[in-house]
Amino acid sequence: MGMALRDELLKSIWHAFTALDVDKSGKVSKSQLKVLSHNLCTVMNIPHDPVALEEHFKDDDEGPVSNQGYMPYLNKFILDKVKDNFNRQDFNKMCWTLSYRKNLEQNELKICNDDAFKIWCIFNFLSEDRYPLIIVTEEIEYFLRKLTEAMGGSWVEERFEDYKLQLNSKQQCLNAWELISLVGSGHFSKGMDHQTLSMGIGEVYQELILDVLKQGYMMKKGHKRKNWTERWFVLKPNTISYYVGEDLAEKKGDVLLDGNCSVEHLQDKEGKKCLFLIKSSQKSFEISASDKKKKQEWIQAVQNCVTLLRQGRPAPHREARQKRRELRLKQQAEQEELELRMRELQTANEAKQHELENMRKALEEAAANAAEEEKRRLQTQTELQDRYRRDLEREKLVCQSFSSACNEEAKKRAELEQIHLQQKQAISVTVAEKEELEKERLAKESALQAAMKQLEQLELERQGALEQYETVKKKLETATNNTKTWKHKVAEHEGLLRLIQPGAKGQQNITNWGPAAFSEAELSLREKQCSKTTD
Repeated sequence: MGMALRDELLKSIWHAFTALDVDKSGKVSKSQLKVLSHNLCTVMNIPHDPVALEEHFKDDDEGPVSNQGYMPYLNKFILDKVKDNFNRQDFNKMCWTLSYRKNLEQNELKICNDDAFKIWCIFNFLSEDRYPLIIVTEEIEYFLRKLTEAMGGSWVEERFEDYKLQLNSKQQCLNAWELISLVGSGHFSKGMDHQTLSMGIGEVYQELILDVLKQGYMMKKGHKRKNWTERWFVLKPNTISYYVGEDLAEKKGDVLLDGNCSVEHLQDKEGKKCLFLIKSSQKSFEISASDKKKKQEWIQAVQNCVTLLRQGRPAPHREARQKRRELRLKQQAEQEELELRMRELQTANEAKQHELENMRKALEEAAANAAEEEKRRLQTQTELQDRYRRDLEREKLVCQSFSSACNEEAKKRAELEQIHLQQKQAISVTVAEKEELEKERLAKESALQAAMKQLEQLELERQGALEQYETVKKKLETATNNTKTWKHKVAEHEGLLRLIQPGAKGQQNITNWGPAAFSEAELSLREKQCSKTTD
C-alpha cells in the first residue's frame, strides 16, 4: 500500500478514534479499540486476529490507550496488510458512523446526512497532513468555488473575503464539523434550493473522492450484435466504465486505459453522427456523442487521461492539491525563514541596543570623569592663578620703588599677565579669537621688549650721567682746591688778584681793577690801608 493511501486511511481512522475518546483525555479503552479494529478489518477485507491486540498491549496496564500507543498496532496488524481490494466508500462510511453522532448537530443543517458524509470525505481529502486535522483558508475557498460552479452559481468574491476576515480573526482554519456546518448553513448557497445544493455536493464528491473526471450519456456500438445502445459513461484516471443508467445500479463493462490507448475521430456512418473511436490494448469502442461539443470534450478528456498515464502523473485534482500543499509548505518555510531572520535581526538589534546602552553608559561615565577631571583642573588652575596673583601683587609692591619707566613696565607686565589670565579662562573661544589674542599678545610682548630695551637704554644713560656727574664733581673739587691755593697766594702777595666769587645782587662798585673786583668789606679795608699810608 502506498503512503498516499495510508495517509488518507489514517485521517478517517483518526476521526473514529477521536470519537471514541468521550472524555477528551486523548485515550480510548482497549475494549473500544477491539471493536474499532474488528470493524476496520471487516471493511478492508483483512483477517482479524482478536488475540493480537491483547498480545500487543500485554505489557501495559489495563488503562486506556493513546492514539500514539495505538498507532504501532494499527500499522503492523492492519494497515500493513491492506490491499487495494476493498470498498473505500464502505470504509469511510464506517468511520463516519462512529464519529458524526458525537460531533454533528444535524437538526440545524439544510443538508441530509449523506451530503454531510460527502463533505466529511472532501474535508479529509483537502485537509493538511497533520493532527488534529484542519482545512486551511485556501482549501476552503477551493472547495466552495468548486461547489458554486457545480451548482451553476456565480462566485461572490466579496462574500468570501468578508468570511475570510472573520475566519482570520479566529483560527484561520476549520475542522470537519465546522466545514459541514458552514456548507449546511447555506451561507454560500443563497438562492439555491436544497436539491441543487445536494447535487453540487455530489458532483464535487464524485470528482475529488471518486476521481470521476467526466460522465454522461452516449451511444455505444456493441461488439457482437453491432447495435447501438445508450449507456451512462464514467471516466476515471485509468478506466471508462459504462452503466445502464446514471444511478450506477447495473454496470455493463469497463474500458481499461493505459499509455498505449488512443482516441480517433470517425466519420458519420450508419445514421450516427459525432463518432469517435477509443482503442485500448484489449478492444476498440465506437461511441457516438449527442453533439460535436460533447464529442470534443470526451475526446479531450480521454486524451488527457492517457497523457497522464504515460507520464505517470496522478489525476488533475490530486496533482493540483499536491502543488497547493507544496506551495504552502514552501511559503511556510519561507515564512519561518523570514521569522527566523527577523528573530535573528531582532536579537542582533537587541544586542546592538545593549551595546549602545553600554557605550552610552560608558560615555556618560567618561563624561562624568572628564567633568570631574575638568573640575579638578579648574580648581588647580584657580589655585595657580591665585598664587600667581599673590606673586604678582608682591612683585608690584617690589616694583613701586622703581622709576616711572619701571612703573610703566610693571603696568605693562600686569596687563600682559592679565591678558594671559583671560586667555587661560577663555576655554570656549574660537580659533579665530585665539589667533587674534595671540597676535595681541605678540604685539604687547614686542612692546614689552621694546620698553625693556628702552629701560635698559635709560639705565645706561643714567649710569653715564652719574659717571659724568662724578667726573664733573671731581673736577670742581680739584678746581676749588686750586682756587683756594691761588687765593692764599694772592693774599700773601697783597692780593693783586683774587678769586672771583659770587657777589651781592645789589649795585656793583667800580674800582681800579674794574667793576665788582672787591667786595664791600675788602674795599673798606683797602680804603683804610690807603689812608694810613698817606698819613
